[in-house]
Amino acid sequence: MQAWQVHENGEPGEVMRLAEVERPVPGDHQVLLRVRAANVNFPDALLCRGQYQVRPPLPFTPGVEICGETEGGRRVIANPALPYGGFAEYALADARALLPAPGSLDDAEAAALHIGYQTGWFGLHRRARLEAGETLLVHAAAGGVGSAAVQLGKAAGATVIGVVGGAEKAAVARELGCDVVVDRRAEEVVAAVKEATGGRGADVIYDPVGGEAYAQSAKLVAFEGRIVVVGFAGGTIPSPALNHALVKNYSILGLHWGLYNTKNPKLILRCHEELTELAARGAIKPLVSERVPLAEAAGAVQKVADGRSTGRIAVVMEATA
Repeated sequence: MQAWQVHENGEPGEVMRLAEVERPVPGDHQVLLRVRAANVNFPDALLCRGQYQVRPPLPFTPGVEICGETEGGRRVIANPALPYGGFAEYALADARALLPAPGSLDDAEAAALHIGYQTGWFGLHRRARLEAGETLLVHAAAGGVGSAAVQLGKAAGATVIGVVGGAEKAAVARELGCDVVVDRRAEEVVAAVKEATGGRGADVIYDPVGGEAYAQSAKLVAFEGRIVVVGFAGGTIPSPALNHALVKNYSILGLHWGLYNTKNPKLILRCHEELTELAARGAIKPLVSERVPLAEAAGAVQKVADGRSTGRIAVVMEATA
C-alpha cells in the first residue's frame, strides 16, 4: 500500500515521503481500516517536527483523524493508532474507540468532525458551561478548530465574535455565522471587541492560539468569564498573571481533550451522539475548504503548519472521492 512516512523530524513538506510499504497488521484490540478520507490537523505538523506530546518511533505515518471503512464495510470515524496514521491507504485503530460516521456528512466532512468538534464541545460545554445568550469570543475563528467552536457556539445560542487574520479569513468567519468579525491585521482587537460588547467583554473565550491572543483574552474576559486554553498554534505558551484572574473574577480553564479517552470515554460517545444529531439537522457542518488526493498530503500538512488554510483540508482517497 501507499503511505506517507516521516524518517526524520522537520518541516512536513521536507520530511514526509510517499512510499510503498507493507499493510499494517492489527495488534490486540486493534482493527485494520481502509482509509476513505483523512483530515489534516495542526498536530500532524507537530508530529513531523517532533514537538507533539506523543512522539511515535521513526519512521511513522502522520494523520490523526480519519473516516475509514472496516473489513465488514462499516463506515467509521477513528483516531489512528500511531505509528500507522491516516495519510495512507490503510491505518490501524483501537477497535473499542470506533464511532459511526454520520450519514449526513460525506467522507471528508466526517473525517473532520471528530477532534475539532469534540474539543469544541468539551471546551464550551463541559469546561466553560456556555449558556444561551452569553457572548463567546473565538480566536482563529476561520481555522479548523476555531470554525468548529463558532458553529457550536451558535448552535448553543451564544453571540459569537470571531477574531481572524486577513480579509479572506474574515469572509469565511462571516459565512460560518459569526455575529461580529475582528480582523487582527486591520483592527486593534481589544478596542474592537470592547466596542462590540459595550465595554463588557466576552463571557467565554476559546483560545487555540496562545501568545498575544491570550494576552488579549485576559483584557477582554468579562466579570466571571471563562478563558478556555485549547492549544498554542501561535507558537508561544503564555504565563498567565494569576493576580489578574483574582482581581477580575475570571477562570482559566485548560482542555486536553485526549485525556477523556482514558479518564471518561463514555463522555466521548455522548458527545459524538450530540454532534451527530446537530449535523443531521444542519446546525453544524465541518468546513472542508480543500479536498486533495493522497499524493498531495505533505503539501496540505505544510499549508496547515504555515497557517495558510481556512477550515479543514481533507486528504480523500481517489477510490472514494
